[in-house]
Amino acid sequence: MPRARRLRGLVLRLVLNRPLAIGAGLATAAPGVLLMVGDYAWESGVTDGLGLLAVATGVAIAWAGVTGRKGDWVG
Repeated sequence: MPRARRLRGLVLRLVLNRPLAIGAGLATAAPGVLLMVGDYAWESGVTDGLGLLAVATGVAIAWAGVTGRKGDWVG
């Protein structure tokens, strides 16, 4: 449990640091985009799924960096 809390804290600190979040998000999404664009002989359904996961995670982190911190209330 302490490792999970440390990992959660690390991810939260990453996302709340806007320039770092944008850079890490783009760096995470780039390999996934290359997998989607390129046609490699060793590709399979597993690599397609991992590529999509990498792109989605990278875009989510980059988007959090672009939009910044928001309140958790409606309005």
